[in-house]
Amino acid sequence: MAMEKTPGRRHPDWLKVRIPCGPEYQRTRALLNLLDLHTVCEEALCPNLGECFSSGTATFMILGNVCTRSCRFCAVNHGEPAPPDPSEPDRIAAAAERLGLRHMVITSVTRDDLPDGGASHFAATVMRIRERCPGCTVEVLIPDLQGSPDALAAVLAARPDVLNHNVETIRRLQKTVRPQGDYDRSLWILGHSKALGPAVTTKSGIMLGLGEEWDEVLETLADLRKVGCEVVTLGQYLRPTRDHLPIARHYSPEEFSKFGKIASDMGFRVVESAPLVRSSYRAEQAVQHMHPVAGAGGSRLVR
Repeated sequence: MAMEKTPGRRHPDWLKVRIPCGPEYQRTRALLNLLDLHTVCEEALCPNLGECFSSGTATFMILGNVCTRSCRFCAVNHGEPAPPDPSEPDRIAAAAERLGLRHMVITSVTRDDLPDGGASHFAATVMRIRERCPGCTVEVLIPDLQGSPDALAAVLAARPDVLNHNVETIRRLQKTVRPQGDYDRSLWILGHSKALGPAVTTKSGIMLGLGEEWDEVLETLADLRKVGCEVVTLGQYLRPTRDHLPIARHYSPEEFSKFGKIASDMGFRVVESAPLVRSSYRAEQAVQHMHPVAGAGGSRLVR
């Protein structure tokens, strides 16, 4: 099924969000500033920042705010990063405790300059959170660690509840969208995670609007299911600046619902599919569904 390009540059009404405000938003932001912590919400200019901060949640970004890669969709700064801060895991855990988080998402810039890609720092952060917030579930949104089995094993040894790694886009557009990434390596990360830790929930995300065709999206979803991926997010790509890739097409909420229904029918246990969905959007609800306190499983589709 061919996709038509969206005429013009103006975003449709369904992509408009409210300006962040409110006491809980201010409290979350103040705490992050006090503890000198980075969030992908701010660094990547996430449109859901106001909603998440207002509900007292955030996706924490470790290992600094400078990435060694230069993906053409991402607003995070790239260049030569500083050495890892050994105090950061403790500060992340302190933030989780003070915010009273029940589910925490930890991500990072890509650190190809580090021998283990930052895996030991991820592990230390997860373990500190376990110590200070024993009832908090933890999701790690990791880079590809250059495909290192040892680095991936180190992350999984810390027992995160969810291992999230995004393929970002279809196979054909990989080198255009993320020149230093690799589609098969990303699939390997997800499949090997499930092999090393059968109890860990695996999760991935896809951006739409970069020039993909309908059938290519379905092929990507099928590839994710083949490696055992259980949770998938689909959202609209939004161009951060004029220096980033242009938007090839805006998808309607109805089209996202169609993709979501197809993904659910493929066997994904949780599907988040809507224009403003991002990889860690409403992540707590997804992990609650995968690990319910009571009741049966099944699949959940968010449209």
